[in-house]
Amino acid sequence: MSTALSNRQILRAAMVVVLGFLASGVLGLVRTAVFSGIFGAGDALDAFYAAQRIPEMLFVLVAGGALGSSFIPVFARFSVDDEADAWRLASAVMTCAVLLATLLALILALLAPIIVPALLVPGRSPELQALTTSLTQWMLATVIIFSVSGLLMGILNARQLFVLPALALSMNNLGQIFGALFLTPVFVNALADTMSPDTAGTYGLAVGAILGAVLHLAIQLPGLPRIGAKLRFLPDPRVPGVRDVLVLMLPRVLGLAVVQINFLVNVNLASGMVSGSQTALTTAWVLMFFALGVIAQSMGTALFPSLSALAAQKDIDGFKDRLANALRGVLFLAFPATVGMIMLGQPAISVLFERGEWTAESTAATAWALSFFALGIAGHALLEVLSRAFYALEDTKTPVLIGVASMVANIVLSLIFIRFIGDPDSLSRGPFAGLALSNSLTTLLEGIALWLLLRRRIGTIQDQFVLNGATKTLIAAAGMGIGVWLVAQALAGQSALIVVIVGAGVGLVAFFALAFALGIEEARTVPMMVLRRVRR
Repeated sequence: MSTALSNRQILRAAMVVVLGFLASGVLGLVRTAVFSGIFGAGDALDAFYAAQRIPEMLFVLVAGGALGSSFIPVFARFSVDDEADAWRLASAVMTCAVLLATLLALILALLAPIIVPALLVPGRSPELQALTTSLTQWMLATVIIFSVSGLLMGILNARQLFVLPALALSMNNLGQIFGALFLTPVFVNALADTMSPDTAGTYGLAVGAILGAVLHLAIQLPGLPRIGAKLRFLPDPRVPGVRDVLVLMLPRVLGLAVVQINFLVNVNLASGMVSGSQTALTTAWVLMFFALGVIAQSMGTALFPSLSALAAQKDIDGFKDRLANALRGVLFLAFPATVGMIMLGQPAISVLFERGEWTAESTAATAWALSFFALGIAGHALLEVLSRAFYALEDTKTPVLIGVASMVANIVLSLIFIRFIGDPDSLSRGPFAGLALSNSLTTLLEGIALWLLLRRRIGTIQDQFVLNGATKTLIAAAGMGIGVWLVAQALAGQSALIVVIVGAGVGLVAFFALAFALGIEEARTVPMMVLRRVRR
């Protein structure tokens, strides 16, 4: 039943996912702005962001990216032969994932008082360590919910139904926003006799995270009847196909564990820096990830089922054609996004977050980290597409090996850069920017390595077509950067909002004008696709 989409259909599906990521990204920015306005860049929000790491890591390893990327190719292969066997496989995988996630969540909740202080906040006070531990235990409940919801996303995407999974991301953010706005005051009042307002308020954020996970699941349930889903409780790992999923999943788990180790290292190193460093670093990552979701995650999500279907059909020419167009498309968006974030990051952050407890110093610190994270957007974009190409070929080992090398390089560079970049006594120019720079450099190298290895496996991926487009796009982005810089100089002293609006407008016009002049095909196809989607 699973079929591959054409390049135009993939772009159309990507536009659906883009709108979902855009809505989620905007809500993510609202969520971050609400968190920042209520708590500011300080110890309480540092504790909450640190506490998210273990639940998020467990979800990603057990039921998120690892399971989804391993499940879709096998599900696509079974769907070609027998629908009943495909749904039996899905039922067994989902049941086993829920049981495993529940077991791991319970174990980690019991071990949290030992693990969290040593791993996440070793340089902080006992009170902050206790708060981080408690928040971690609360949010481990999300892992169980996401173990169902994450696999539903994979199933719906495999059947080319992208709308509800894209909306699920927004629902998760809405739950967290509700927690910050409405549950935080409840906890502040209820715990006023035993805790400070900031400490008590973080429990509202934790419950909001649980609510977000519930909404993430609920919004996808109406999609199951539409695809004729036949899911049931089936705790049987011997079902045909489950072993195939596990074989593919184990290397993928290791690969994602590498990424999560990098995050844990960042949290650990940032815990010894000036108060607010973790919040600035996390907020900058959220802003970069917002752009990445629109640019590359949407394309990767829409592309993956088609690549899996083409690989199952052994249509390598079609595989390479879809992949080359996707690579060129994401780089067309990645380069101007990098320039825009570097040039307009500080005024944009000021407009978005500078209210309540969030200060100008917090804005400067976040912009400082964002400028270094932005350098890696192209690398992250390549990874989003190329890693899925390997998974579609049922090769999860190669990305893992490259990822392990990248992790080692990232840790080494992090330890070096934080000694030479920034001022240890400053928040606005703190050494945490070294963590962002090491992430960007190693990600770029990782993306290039995957490209070269994939070429060895399936042959050239229309390299000249991709590289010509990338070169012209880089020239257009450089011209855009000059235009934005001139605008920023001319508007020095004006409000941040005016600088952002005028700078973004001039940058957008300059980029597309140069792209048209250089004959970049995406300068025409991408806007036309957006316009058609908006009209619909």
